[in-house]
Order: sequence, then C-alpha cells, then structure tokens
Amino acid sequence: PPSVYRGNPFQIEVAIAYGGNLHKEELADVVRFANRVPLLYQQSACAIFKSVLQTAWKNYGVDQSKGALPTGPLMVAVHMASVWVPFTSESKEAVASYPEIMKEVKLALQEAGRRLDVFIRKGHRLAEAQRKKDYIKSYLPHIGIGLREILGFSEREQSRILNLLTDILEKEKAPKD
Repeated sequence: PPSVYRGNPFQIEVAIAYGGNLHKEELADVVRFANRVPLLYQQSACAIFKSVLQTAWKNYGVDQSKGALPTGPLMVAVHMASVWVPFTSESKEAVASYPEIMKEVKLALQEAGRRLDVFIRKGHRLAEAQRKKDYIKSYLPHIGIGLREILGFSEREQSRILNLLTDILEKEKAPKD
C-alpha cells in the first residue's frame, strides 16, 4: 500500500524472479527503478539496495552469507513510485535512505519473500513425492514375484496385480499446497 515520507506519498513495488536460466551459484541480481526509470549507478548508496542486503533471505529458503546479497537463481526488482523521489544527488542515481522508505521496501521484500518461500517449498515437496514414487516403482516387480510365490498366483494374475498397483500409484494425488 502507499505510504508517506516528509509529506510526500510513495509506493514500493517488488518483483522476484526465481529459477529458469538464472545462474544457481551467483549472487542475486538487484534491479532498481524510480518512477519507471532504471537506476544504473551507485547501487551500494541506494536505500533499495541496502534494504535488499538487510533482508534475511534465509527465512525464505534462499542462501545468503552475512552482509551479502542472496545466492541462487534469483533476481529482485524494486520500483519506487512517488511524486518526489528523494535522490542522493542531482545525478539521480540512487534513492536516499529515509527510514520510512527503507521500512516500506523491507516490508515489500518480506511479502514477496514469503511468496517465494511457498514456491520453493512446493517445488521441494513435488520433487520429494516424485522421488518416493520412483522408489516404489522400482520395487513393484519384486512385489509381484513375492505375491506370486506366497499366494500361488499364475504369471497372468501377477501381471494383472502389477498393472493394478501401477495404476494405483499413478492415480495418487500430488501433495496439496
């Protein structure tokens, strides 16, 4: 939601891109905007960049060394829309570090981070379910042989039972969000 600093209204927007073709072992990219204009220089002097650094990304399933950007296939885009953007200098290269602005950027990053955490955990849950399913599939032929030996099934009945077990395994619902 919009907020105010020194009587000037402003709004922070955050977007996070995760995965895809982004490098898994590099630091996250931070893209900063002020009134739809990219801020290309003085990244470390900017309130937006400082807020990204101060956010505890480990809480959201992303690796981060102390005092550094998060590591992983991650890109963070932050936009500040305001009638008067407080730049650090006349060159308009970095947003000034007002406490109200830092607070709102951090809150927006935390909200986006919670959604990122849900996405990451869902991916891990689906991968774990698939791993378990593949493990069970690898033992189905042995189960068929064991049933045939214990219960005295014919090979035809064994084949039918294996098909039935495979169908049951494939119809199993994926874990809920």
